[in-house]
Amino acid sequence: MFSRSGIVIEVYYGGPIKLNDELIAKAAEFASAAITGCCVLALIDGDGYPTAASITPSKTEGVEYIYFGNNIESNWAKRARKCGRASVCFNSVRPECNVTLVGDIDVITDDPAIKKEMWREWMEVYYSGPEDPKFCVLRFKTRRYSLYIDGRQARGTP
Repeated sequence: MFSRSGIVIEVYYGGPIKLNDELIAKAAEFASAAITGCCVLALIDGDGYPTAASITPSKTEGVEYIYFGNNIESNWAKRARKCGRASVCFNSVRPECNVTLVGDIDVITDDPAIKKEMWREWMEVYYSGPEDPKFCVLRFKTRRYSLYIDGRQARGTP
C-alpha cells in the first residue's frame, strides 16, 4: 500500500496500480448511471445498527456528492437527522464493478432551488411538487471511498 496526494492505493493482482483520473472517472460514470436504477444507502438506526436498503439517486456529482429525493417522514430522513453517518454502494456483476462510499448525510428541507433540481417527474405519485413540505433531499458527501473497477481496487479520499 502506498500514498500519493492523500490517496491510499492498495496493491493487488501482482503489482501496484496508479490511481488516476481514469479510475475515478469510471467510478463517477458508474454512479451516475444508477440514476435510472438504484444503489444501496446504509444508515444507522435508532438502536445503533446499520440498516441498508435500495434507493434511486436523483443526482450524482462524481463520487463526492449523491442526492436523493425523499419523504421528510421516511426512515431514511429520520435516521439521517439522528445520525449523519452513512454509506452508499453502487454494484454491478457485469461489468464487475463496486463503488462503496462512506461519508455524511444531511436532510435539506429549506432550499427550494435544490429541491427543484432534485425533483423527478415520477415523484408526482408521492408529492404535489418540489415545494411539497413532505418532500426533502438527502445529500450525501463522501469522506472516503473503496473502488473495484476493471480488476483494479483503490481506496482513498476525494
